[in-house]
Amino acid sequence: MNIVWVPAMKKSLLLLSILLPFLFGGAVMAAEPRQGDLGSNKEELATALEKAVLTGRRAAKLRLDSRALDKEELATALEKTRLLAEQGDAEAQFNLGAMYRDGLEIPQDYKAALKWFRLAAEQGHANGQVSLGAMYSLGKGTPHDYKTAHRWVTLSLNQGNALAQYNLGVLYLNGWGVSQDYQVAKKWYSLAAIQGHLDAQATLGVMLQNGWGVSQDYEMALKWFSLSAVQGNAAALHNMGVAFRDGLGVQQDLKGALTWFTLAAKKGLPSAQYSLGLMYGNGTGVSQDYIRSYIWLNIAAQNNFDPAPAVRDEVARRMSAADIAQAQRLAQECVANNYQGC
Repeated sequence: MNIVWVPAMKKSLLLLSILLPFLFGGAVMAAEPRQGDLGSNKEELATALEKAVLTGRRAAKLRLDSRALDKEELATALEKTRLLAEQGDAEAQFNLGAMYRDGLEIPQDYKAALKWFRLAAEQGHANGQVSLGAMYSLGKGTPHDYKTAHRWVTLSLNQGNALAQYNLGVLYLNGWGVSQDYQVAKKWYSLAAIQGHLDAQATLGVMLQNGWGVSQDYEMALKWFSLSAVQGNAAALHNMGVAFRDGLGVQQDLKGALTWFTLAAKKGLPSAQYSLGLMYGNGTGVSQDYIRSYIWLNIAAQNNFDPAPAVRDEVARRMSAADIAQAQRLAQECVANNYQGC
C-alpha cells in the first residue's frame, strides 16, 4: 500500500521571497504541473519591495570561499577586504556590507552594512545599489523609505543588473506592486537568465513548464532547468527531479528522479527533502525504505514544509518504535553533518 501523494505545493510555483535579502537562494520551484492562481491586486511599490526586491544570495555572495580557508586564512582575507573597502574599492565595500548584513565571520550589523552598501552604490556599483535599496525597503539599519529604495533599485536596473532584472520579474509574475503580467515577467527573467542568473533560469523553466505567458514547452523548460541545475541551483535540481519523475520533456526515469531529488535535498531544499521521502516511502525508483523515508520527511518537517508532518506520521504508523528512534537519530546526524552521509 502506497503512501498518499500529498501535493508538494498547492500551486505549480513556489516563490521563496526572502524578506532579508540574499539570506537564502531566492528560488522558484515547480512541483505538479498544474495551473496556479497568483494574486494580481495592485499594491504600492512599498509592498512589492517588502516582498521581493532582493532575493537570491548568489549575486551578492562574498568573493571568499570560507569553506576552503582555515580560520587564520579567512581572518587575513577579511582584513584585506576591509582594507580595500577603506581605500575606496567599490567591490570590497559591497562585500564588506554583505558581511555585516549576513553576519559572515563578523557580528551582524545592519547600520554598518548600510554604510558600506551606500559607499559602493554611490560609486555606481550595481549590486551595491540594489542591496542599498533592499535595506531601505526592509527597514534594516534605517527607517523604511520606499521612495529611496525604488530609486536605488532603478539605478541598478538601468545598468542591466541581473539581480534587479530577476526581482522585477518576481514582481510582475506575482502582481506585487504592479499589474500581474506574465509576458513582462518573462522578459525580465529572460534578460537575467541570459546573464547567467541561476534563479531566473529556473523560473523561466517553470514558466515554460506551466505555460505562463508562453506556449507550454516541457523540453525547453528542461533545458533551462538543466542549465541552472548543473551549476548547483537547488530549485532547478528539484525541478529536474520532477521532470524525470513525471516524464516532462524527457522519458520518465524514476531512478534519475531519485538522483536529482537527492542532490537538491542535500542542499537543504525542504520540498526536495519531502519528494525524496515520498520516493523512499512508496518505493518509487528505489526499494521501499521507511527509515530513509522518515529521515527525509522529518527533516522536511523541521524545515517547515507544510505537507511533511502528516506524511511522516503516516510512515511512522508502519514502523516499529525502534525503527522510528533510529530514523530520528539518523535525521539529527544528517542535519548536524550538513546533509553529508545521509
